[in-house]
Amino acid sequence: MSSFAAIGSVGGFSPSAPRSSSAPRTRLRLTRRGRVVLTALAGVPVALLAAVMVLGAGAAAAESDLGGGATSFRTVTVAAGDTLWELAESIAPGEDPRDVIGEILRINGLRDGAIQPGQQLALPVVE
Repeated sequence: MSSFAAIGSVGGFSPSAPRSSSAPRTRLRLTRRGRVVLTALAGVPVALLAAVMVLGAGAAAAESDLGGGATSFRTVTVAAGDTLWELAESIAPGEDPRDVIGEILRINGLRDGAIQPGQQLALPVVE
C-alpha cells in the first residue's frame, strides 16, 4: 500500500467518498453590505408610495382652491388706464376686490399687480 492511500483514508475520510446528505445545512448569513442593499431595495416601494401620496395630495389641494370643480374664465384685453381693482369690481361687485385680485393674479401667474395695455388676462366668471 502506498503512503498516499494511507494518508487519504486517515480518520475515516476518503477524498473520493460522496458527502452524506444528512450533513447539517448552514444558515444564510448576510454581510453588512448585503443588509444595506436588502434594506434599500425594501425601501424603494415605500418611497414611491410616499411620493404618489404627496403628489396626489397636491392635486387635491389645487382642486379645492378652485372650489372643487371647473372654473369658467373670460379673457379681456387690458386697456390704457385699466387697473386690477377696477377689473375686480366690474366682474364681482358684491365681493371684496382684494380677494378677486388675488384670484386674478393666481390664475394668470402674475407676481404683482402690474398690468400693461394690450395684455390678455383671464378673469374668473363670478355668478
